[in-house]
Amino acid sequence: MNRDISSIRRDYQFEDLLEESTPRDPMEVFDAWLNKAIEDCPEDPTAMILSTVDQEHQPHARVVLLKQRNEQGFSFFTNYSSDKGEQLTHNNSACLTFFWPSLSRQIRIEGKVTKVTRDISKNYFASRPKGSQLAAAASHQSQPLNSREELHEAFEALEKQYFDSDIPCPENWGGYILEAKYIEFWQGRPSRLHDRLSYKHENNIWKRTRLAP
Repeated sequence: MNRDISSIRRDYQFEDLLEESTPRDPMEVFDAWLNKAIEDCPEDPTAMILSTVDQEHQPHARVVLLKQRNEQGFSFFTNYSSDKGEQLTHNNSACLTFFWPSLSRQIRIEGKVTKVTRDISKNYFASRPKGSQLAAAASHQSQPLNSREELHEAFEALEKQYFDSDIPCPENWGGYILEAKYIEFWQGRPSRLHDRLSYKHENNIWKRTRLAP
């Protein structure tokens, strides 16, 4: 690369993240930040980086979409036979990272991941657009393809098969939920004096700590 990327930077200008104006419950902070992102960041405000580790201790990361946040945790849906599904089978520790550049905000969430109930997976699958349902059924996610046409042919075959009927939720497709044990909120500030508030769940309470940027 001929371009000098070392000089690319910006100074962050946004509001403070102070203890006296921040709830003790990190879920309240998360909900407020997500609602703000949905209002101000129309392009994929629920996008999050899911980080996992495989059997060789190699980390992997990819972007998925948050589909639910409730008292149990943070949920997303995928193919259980995919690379991430295989990695979560062997090591269910994972991290979720949200980043909204226009708000100068980042959230990191760490915890254990488990599968949601089959009913939850089926209900969410049924709510998806038919094209998304067909794609989930046609794709052997993370497996090699001989060509792009191979996937399109599988999609079109299922499209004909289920032309006038409901598409069943594939057995190897469904949801995961991450139960948070650590949450960190990062707010960009001028001169790189960023605000970082971490919340660690210990003895059934959330302990809040300010971290140096």
